[in-house]
Amino acid sequence: MTTRILTGITTTGTPHLGNYAGAIRPAIVASRDPQADSFYFLADYHALIKCDDPARIQRSRLEIAATWLACGLDADKATFYRQSDIPEIPELTWLLTCVSAKGLLNRAHAYKASVDKNVEAGEDPDAGVTMGLYSYPVLMAADILMFNAHKVPVGRDQIQHVEMARDIGQRFNHLFGNGKELFTLPEVVIEEDVATLPGLDGRKMSKSYDNTIPLFGSAKQLKDAVARIVTDSRAPGEPKDPDNSHLFTLYQAFSTHEQQAAFRAELLGGLAWGEAKQRLFELLDNELGEARERYHALITRPADLEDILQAGAAKARRIATPFLGELRESVGLRSFREQVQVATEGKKKAAKAARFVSFREDEGFRFRLLDAAGEQLLLSIAFADGKAAGQVTKRLQAEELDLHAELNAFSVRLDGEAVAYSPEFSTDAERDAAMQRLREALAPQE
Repeated sequence: MTTRILTGITTTGTPHLGNYAGAIRPAIVASRDPQADSFYFLADYHALIKCDDPARIQRSRLEIAATWLACGLDADKATFYRQSDIPEIPELTWLLTCVSAKGLLNRAHAYKASVDKNVEAGEDPDAGVTMGLYSYPVLMAADILMFNAHKVPVGRDQIQHVEMARDIGQRFNHLFGNGKELFTLPEVVIEEDVATLPGLDGRKMSKSYDNTIPLFGSAKQLKDAVARIVTDSRAPGEPKDPDNSHLFTLYQAFSTHEQQAAFRAELLGGLAWGEAKQRLFELLDNELGEARERYHALITRPADLEDILQAGAAKARRIATPFLGELRESVGLRSFREQVQVATEGKKKAAKAARFVSFREDEGFRFRLLDAAGEQLLLSIAFADGKAAGQVTKRLQAEELDLHAELNAFSVRLDGEAVAYSPEFSTDAERDAAMQRLREALAPQE
């Protein structure tokens, strides 16, 4: 069974070596698993909570997108998109907000930390606290639940948010699922063996400490940064202690076991710190050199990055749009036309359980095909007018269906062009069963 994995990257800064070793590299390796359906997104709505500098956010979005692609993310295999390009996410956030208990959000670590800091300073507990910060867990829940992710790799500081997403999704299922699990409840994944790199001063590498090593600076910038790594005062020829060396910890994160053993032996044998730093620089430059060239090429072609992200957004919305339609109906946000059409079809076509539901949105006119239980079988593409959409529904009922399997979904075509898509399914067997249900639903009446 395919496992859907989802990871978000907040766009508030320039990626550094710690980000690469701790998040980017392991996520890209995981995306190559044939049993994984990977979703990676730029969390630019989340960035607005932390940063009010538009130029910085825009630059960070560009740099982070280029970084992931330069490091080897295959946008044809993974779904790579910007959060802000999926309008269904903020709408789902509101639906989830309406079932999220205030007491649950009161317990969020980030909010509590801000309150505690204000109280210690003798200020109003909510001084400087925005609704963005307070509601952050609901937006994160929408990110996860929109795509029914099975697993969400996060750092330990984010475990609570995934657990809150489970709580919110479970409550929504209980209130509106009508016996059906609308949302998959996600599992948190902690990468225990992923490196947490020390910075230049030995503390955790972080922009907050100003101790980072640039990921895609020039070779000279990389060498200069490595030269600033703090070491002890042991002279050349004196044995060094690898287990208490920040430099050796960095070397370990990018070397093979054989390289580590050789470097350890050299340090114990008295290798000078200057020579040790040169070895680390060469190791890092060898690891990052090709990716650095790809990164700088991508940065100079922002239009190409835009095309890739727009393609990823379109791919993501083929899942999000029909699913949000199902969620809207589950809470009672239904078209009045549906009620009229259902009543009419109940009289004229009592034997045929499936029904078409037409509606209008910004992109144009669409229709859904629902089975007897109200489960969505198809969602159409957008048409210029209602008449065109209606003509397609008539042809689907009158002509032999042309179905095409596409990964975990399928499309319906007329004259060689896709006119409607199914929801995503967990397995090929579920998809094939849905294709058969569709054929039966649209089979001509005797």
